[in-house]
Amino acid sequence: MPNITNASAYSDAYTRPKTFLFLKQSGLLGNGLPGAVIIVDYDPQWPTLYEKEKELVRTVLMHRICALEHVGSTAVPKLGGKNIIDIMAGVSSVDEANQCILPLESIGYNDVTPQPGNTEWYYCLGKGPHSVGYHLHLVKFNSEHWKRHLVFRDFLRNNPQIAQEYFNLKKRLAAKYKTDRLGYTEAKSAFIESILTASKRSIHH
Repeated sequence: MPNITNASAYSDAYTRPKTFLFLKQSGLLGNGLPGAVIIVDYDPQWPTLYEKEKELVRTVLMHRICALEHVGSTAVPKLGGKNIIDIMAGVSSVDEANQCILPLESIGYNDVTPQPGNTEWYYCLGKGPHSVGYHLHLVKFNSEHWKRHLVFRDFLRNNPQIAQEYFNLKKRLAAKYKTDRLGYTEAKSAFIESILTASKRSIHH
């Protein structure tokens, strides 16, 4: 069964479905995808690993998802990052996301971290050890959250020099924050926002 993180913090939207209520009552509290922040050089196998995992996810979720996208650093050629393949799965609603939990558990996604209060990003699910591991994000399809991830990814793909700057930043932050994954993520936010702003400017010119 999946490990559920912060079960006591769930809102009614997350505890209503019978399957999710069963998981909550089981008392299986996940670890919130823990571990040290380790940044590695780009691995040309990452796109292949994504494609294989995408087909596996598509097989178990079928009609429940609108689209699958490879996001994060492993989706950008020559950009190093954490050795974790990030997959964004677009769903139509939180109820649809809830229905994905048990099928995903059947293929190894057994660390479930809900995002209570977030109306666009519903869950992050972890699979396997972090070398190589997978994070699958259940996100409202075509929402602002969905679009921001694609814009950020595509900007880095089209601007390799800026992607290198991002890699250098991540290495510095990993050395500073070590096992503080939340601190590491928050410290990158200013850079990410600057990229999103630059992307908007390039669209308008």
